[in-house]
This record gives sequence, C-alpha cells and structure tokens, in this order.
Amino acid sequence: MATITTEMIKQLREATAAGILDCRKALENADGDYNKAVDYLREKGLATAAKRADRAASEGTLELYTHGAGRVGVMVEVNSETDFVGRSENFRKFAHEIALQIAAAAPRYIKETDIPEADLEHERQIAAAKAREDSKPEAIIPKIVEGSLEKFKNETVLLRQVYIRDDKMTVQSLMNDAIVSMGENIVIRRFVRWELGESTQD
Repeated sequence: MATITTEMIKQLREATAAGILDCRKALENADGDYNKAVDYLREKGLATAAKRADRAASEGTLELYTHGAGRVGVMVEVNSETDFVGRSENFRKFAHEIALQIAAAAPRYIKETDIPEADLEHERQIAAAKAREDSKPEAIIPKIVEGSLEKFKNETVLLRQVYIRDDKMTVQSLMNDAIVSMGENIVIRRFVRWELGESTQD
C-alpha cells in the first residue's frame, strides 16, 4: 500500500476541488496512483450536465482548424472550469470536434438565444411570403412559418445542429456527454469561420 502524503492530497484537491477526506480515500483506493484517483473522484461525483451549467468556466483552449487546403478556417474558444481539464486530451479532442463541425456545417450562432430578433423576423417574413406564393391557405400559414423557423434554427444554431459524425446526435448532446464524462461545465464561448473569397459583408 502506497503512503499517502499531504502533498499528494493537496495536488489532487487543487485539480478536482474535491474534499480532503474524499481525496485521501480516492488516493488510498487507487494505491497512490494520481490518474486513477482522479478517475475515482469523477466516477463518484458524476453529475448531470444541467447541474454543472451554472459553474464558471474560464480555462480551456483556442482551437484552430483549416480545411480543404486552406479554403476554410475556423477559430473557436472552448472553456472548462479548470486548467487541469482544459489541458486534457479528451477536452482537446472535444474542442477539435467543435471546430470540425463549424468548418463543415457553417453555423451562424452558438445557441438559440444568440439569434437577433431582426433575423428571426426576417425569416418569418420570407416563410410567410413563400407560403402565400405557393397559394397555401391563410389559416395554416402560421404553422408553416413556425416549421420554417425551427428548420432555420436547426441549420444555423451550432448546439442544435446534427453532429457531423453521428446523425442521431446534436452538438448539444455531444457537449452534454463531454460535460458528464469530464465532470466539469464546458462552454463554447465564441467562434469565427472564414471561407476563401467571402466578402467582408457576409
């Protein structure tokens, strides 16, 4: 049985924010192995993504990605609660997947609440005009407009988009899985996507 030192407990506590007794128990359970102790604490403290959503996330990474021999470029900031998670391989993989998603699916917003009301109103007007042009009955036009808005959100909001590697998942589901497996709140803070030849007005 490995000797558990105060320094070992302190290091584990700083990385995981778990209590002193929990850290000691985890290290004893893992026979002094730091990584196994972290895994033990994660398993014991596993919580749903929703419970973690209000926790501050200011660590993380800026992921840079270029696609198609430099035709598309993406920069995305993905945040975690701790530097420990922000530097982990799983977190980096998640950030890379988000950059790939942005490159391939060209979202305009991160979450639904980011859409300006003017953009929604513009989409409503287009959908209503098209429905009238197609001679749809006036009574069903609001339903048609609602359906068009949902489609618009699914296509342009990153978290609502279908995940490019698995059409049974949304990006939100992918992020929820990452939050649960890493045991920390994760936030996609901001992104930019450039495409060769775009005008600056796009």
